[in-house]
Amino acid sequence: MSLIVQKFGGSSVADNERIFNVANIITRAYNQGNDIVVVVSAQGDTTDELIEKAVSINPNASRREMDMLLSAGEQMSVALLAMAIEKLGYPVVSLLGWQAGFETTSTYSAARIKRIRTDRIKKELDKKNIVIVAGFQGINRFDDITTLGRGGSDTSAVAIAAAMKADLCQIYTDVEGVYTADPRKVPNAVKLEVISYDEMLELATLGAQVLNNRSVEMAKKYDIELEVLSSLKQSSGTIVKENTNMEKMLISGVAKDCNVARISIIGVPDRPGLAFKVFSLLARKDINVDIIIQSVGREGEKDIAFTVAAGKGDEAVRVLEEHRAVIGETARVIKDEDVAKISIVGAGMESHAGVASTMFEALYDAQINIQMITTSEIKVSVLIDKDDADRAVSAIHSKFFD
Repeated sequence: MSLIVQKFGGSSVADNERIFNVANIITRAYNQGNDIVVVVSAQGDTTDELIEKAVSINPNASRREMDMLLSAGEQMSVALLAMAIEKLGYPVVSLLGWQAGFETTSTYSAARIKRIRTDRIKKELDKKNIVIVAGFQGINRFDDITTLGRGGSDTSAVAIAAAMKADLCQIYTDVEGVYTADPRKVPNAVKLEVISYDEMLELATLGAQVLNNRSVEMAKKYDIELEVLSSLKQSSGTIVKENTNMEKMLISGVAKDCNVARISIIGVPDRPGLAFKVFSLLARKDINVDIIIQSVGREGEKDIAFTVAAGKGDEAVRVLEEHRAVIGETARVIKDEDVAKISIVGAGMESHAGVASTMFEALYDAQINIQMITTSEIKVSVLIDKDDADRAVSAIHSKFFD
């Protein structure tokens, strides 16, 4: 007998038909003699709809009240799924995050899990119940409901698997696994049988929406083997684990991120410590910076350009404008959101020369201009015009995989 944690995303439980489909997947695993803990997201677009309702009432609602509201989406999902499993004749209980023992920090809308008290889950499993847990949520030291941020249900599932020392953590989604590119955009995308934590983490961070990056970080930390597979089609998925035998594979995927803004500071003073001061200002406001380019100084001035998440673009500009003493009274701050970040990821880059040049050749062949470049041991990212994003992914993917 094994303990299996299964997570189902919002699209997997979007309507009654899909809820019963998920119920059948769960009960099949239960009938094989396994203990089953299930983590569920809010149905379909419920979270977005709740956000719209909140904005219509109060565009500046406190994060505490937003967490109270948004947690309702998962409460609906777990109850409906439990009802479906009941109808199939199986013992089941649904639990909210706090009932399942999720204790978090007090950062509303972006809480971190501090610990999971697993007593209640273990007690329900001892009764032979299937346990359905609301993902994305917990409770803080003030007994307030908190949420873990976008993709938090993935993190909830991996956290339970770690706390319970589960034998397997399955992440069910609307695609059949992890692909070399988005199969909905690139028809010849290849499904991977296995991928390393590091590669999956890079892909998740760079725009691939199969797994939340925090969940991959946690799986790597606690050595939890993940399986990403489809809730809509019975087929093998992709295993995410520490050691993979992928030396022969040059890259494992091409990712696209259109949620990017480029901030350019034109004509800042060319003096020591300027970059430190600029990025310290942004760091104090929790604005994460990605690609950075600094020009060679000329006539006492230089230019600095960097990328941030699109939702942080206006705040970054405001912070810089408020600190003219740092960037210089005559410097210009320009924001551009008509950009996209395209990345290739693969452990094979460490042992193969010419990977970046192959990527650049693909973009040249497609007559796509590169604006900025950044690299690491297992990734190369470029910033390009947003209108060219899909074409760039297809061109790069064809160059490496056709």
